[in-house]
Amino acid sequence: MRLLLVEDDAVIAHELVLRWERNAWAVDVAGTLQAADAMLALRPVDLVVLDLGLPDGDGLHWLARLRRNNRSTPVLVLTARDRVADRVEGLRTGADDYLVKPFAVEELDARVEVLTRRAQRSREDFVQYGQLTWYGNEGRVDIAGQSLVLFPREFEVLGLLVRRAPRLVPKRALIDALAERNLEVSDSAAEVYVSRLRRKLAGSGLAIRTLRGFGYVLEAES
Repeated sequence: MRLLLVEDDAVIAHELVLRWERNAWAVDVAGTLQAADAMLALRPVDLVVLDLGLPDGDGLHWLARLRRNNRSTPVLVLTARDRVADRVEGLRTGADDYLVKPFAVEELDARVEVLTRRAQRSREDFVQYGQLTWYGNEGRVDIAGQSLVLFPREFEVLGLLVRRAPRLVPKRALIDALAERNLEVSDSAAEVYVSRLRRKLAGSGLAIRTLRGFGYVLEAES
């Protein structure tokens, strides 16, 4: 699990990083909103823990901007603003949870775990990558707002690829995952589904690359 902690209090940030690294959680720390933007552009995170009073702006304004472009990454606001009106504004702006300083670290850890579990379940049913949106519960895929017609097994294969994109999906893992859904898929059949998907993704800005002997990667075309 990777967290982004947006916090300008060096003592709080240091103590949380030490604690979370003992939990085997990777942590990026940003002391400003500009640094937070740079880190999110560098790599995705599983959760943002956000202070509101930052040196270069109000965290709520940053959160509103984040939500215009990113609906899925959970955000936990961690702040000294303790009025009910502040909490309501934070949640309405797009925070998934709101914890007031001073806080018990055990409670913070528990809230982080709950939010990341919830986000993981959500990602399994709704995934965005490039211009592609995969809706697991609805059995449909959109590319740039246009529906992509897929057969059921093509849909399952694409779901496996997009949920791990841009990481490798071993061919064996793809076949085993389909078998868990009571779909009998041989090595050659898996290749056929991937080949069909390549044709249907043509012009979408995404491509499926084969790493011979390893598996497949869904990635953005250069």
